[in-house]
Amino acid sequence: MQLYNKLSAKERAALIDEAGKDRLTISFYQYHKIENPQLFRDKLFLEWNALDVLGRIYVSYEGINAQLSVPSENFYALKDQLDSISFLKDIRLNVAIEQDNKSFLKLKVKVRNKIVADGLNDETFDVTNKGVHLNAKEFNEMLANPDTVCVDMRNHYESEIGHFDGAVTPDVDTFRDSLDIIEEDLKDNKEDKNLLMYCTGGIRCEKASAYYKHKGFKNVFQLEGGIIEYTRQVKEEGIENKFIGKNFVFDHRRAEKISDDVIANCHQCGKPCDTHTNCANEACHLLFIQCDECAERTENTCSADCQEIIHLPYEEQKELRKGKANSNKIFKKGRSEVLKFKK
Repeated sequence: MQLYNKLSAKERAALIDEAGKDRLTISFYQYHKIENPQLFRDKLFLEWNALDVLGRIYVSYEGINAQLSVPSENFYALKDQLDSISFLKDIRLNVAIEQDNKSFLKLKVKVRNKIVADGLNDETFDVTNKGVHLNAKEFNEMLANPDTVCVDMRNHYESEIGHFDGAVTPDVDTFRDSLDIIEEDLKDNKEDKNLLMYCTGGIRCEKASAYYKHKGFKNVFQLEGGIIEYTRQVKEEGIENKFIGKNFVFDHRRAEKISDDVIANCHQCGKPCDTHTNCANEACHLLFIQCDECAERTENTCSADCQEIIHLPYEEQKELRKGKANSNKIFKKGRSEVLKFKK
């Protein structure tokens, strides 16, 4: 019984090309008490592998957080499979605005302590006492209210390339970092302001809204379905778009264009640019914003040192990587000192 992915990304990409079939990129989440996450994880892997589903899925005792890709012809089979699970029946599926057949190249279903690393002790507050969910039209109306403070619950490298007009964008590396900072910044307005939150697909706001209500905020609202669902409603219903720039996504596409505005800059030369890349030096792999000209000049690396390393023999590169922790560079996503024009 195969319970883990056995193909490399390169092998999977070749199979996708050979199949010549369109795929859909989808995301969804659900908070629900799962008694045996490992058993549930194995069930999902077996059923989704049979449907040629690829993606990154986290399962825990508190629920599921899924970002995946499925052949278009298998979409309804996937929907039927989800509907057969009681707490996932009729779950809202956020379908990507911009499709890419290679958004995911492996099926990874992992058991985690939490489906989002929030650093919170869920036993200390009622996680079900969430904020008011708003659709796109209601969100725009609330955003225009002078008594509203709109907060981006995403990280700095996400909001740097796109955010809602007038939103507060905390300069943080992780979701857990933003929670206390936002509370401190808004401590004098817990009762007289509307706290309006949004994130990519809605999952971060689900927990954050309950947390802030527990912390004494009286008027807490959140964008249902996040930026992804907002964009769908804007396009289908002719609603005015208040989002500026690109929406960062956690797959090989890296972003979806929501408006034509380019609000970020190349981290190497400073020219307007909002295209993320990873440094070609595998020992670095830093995520940063790079324009086409800099990509050509540096061969997709973030620094002269990394450019020099990628020309070394492969075995020598492997030796240089041995025993060195690069997670801190990757984690800081765009904050490396080698980037002259970083945010």
